[in-house]
Amino acid sequence: MSSRNCVARRLIIRPGGIGDCILSLPAIEYLRADETEVWVPSAIVPLIRCAEARAIRSTGIDLLGLPGVEPPPGLIAKLRSFESIVSWYGANRAEFRERTGAIGLPFQFMDALPEPGAKTHAADFFLKQVGGQGFAVPRIECGRAVRGDFAAIHPFSGSRRKNWPLERFREIAARLEMPVRWCAGPEEALDNAVRFDNLYELGCWLASARVYIGNDSGITHLAAAVGAPVVAIFGPTDPVVWAPRGERVSVVCGDSLDEVWVDEVLAAAHRWPATV
Repeated sequence: MSSRNCVARRLIIRPGGIGDCILSLPAIEYLRADETEVWVPSAIVPLIRCAEARAIRSTGIDLLGLPGVEPPPGLIAKLRSFESIVSWYGANRAEFRERTGAIGLPFQFMDALPEPGAKTHAADFFLKQVGGQGFAVPRIECGRAVRGDFAAIHPFSGSRRKNWPLERFREIAARLEMPVRWCAGPEEALDNAVRFDNLYELGCWLASARVYIGNDSGITHLAAAVGAPVVAIFGPTDPVVWAPRGERVSVVCGDSLDEVWVDEVLAAAHRWPATV
């Protein structure tokens, strides 16, 4: 992979969930050229602070390679304007790779996920893919957050199998020696929850929490990336590969979520004093 300093114009295309995209931020930062565009899912656009960002769906690139379908006018010319296109998009779509190759576009395709059974952290894997080295820590700057005396709890994730039982979160909330503010996404059912339409605004709010507690989820990765003290609860997924990265992250895990106990999570939350 060429150094970022050797390319004047580069396009980076990164589909995926919130957590996958956040874990790719060190790789995206490493790839920055003199002029850089980043195409990501629409929800991720506000989190890209280092370059111009566009929603993948708005570009029409999903039509490229579909039989009998013409891409939007100007898309090919737009893609040709880049000297380098690093794409986690289309790696598993043979027709897409064939079409971009036939046109002669400068695509370099990356595997969207680490190999099953791998023991390399995903952030390190994505960074190494593009030529970087070292311990990759996603960071999203929110300015100087004023630490509040409250715990933020997000009891959901993208998969039910990764959700610690809600009643255990409620027990945690009852036993914490600080106010609790619950947060949820637009489609997550939870009464009196704090909700943000913009992930960057959510992240900056999370950065003000004394502690954040959540499942293996994109929002937990977001909390870690903005510098909040984080307690991440893991069960079926491997924290060696998928744990959030940050200076103030504790992971509580078990072979199953039923084996993660309230006292363990409570002890991890109490590691973070109000001054952290």
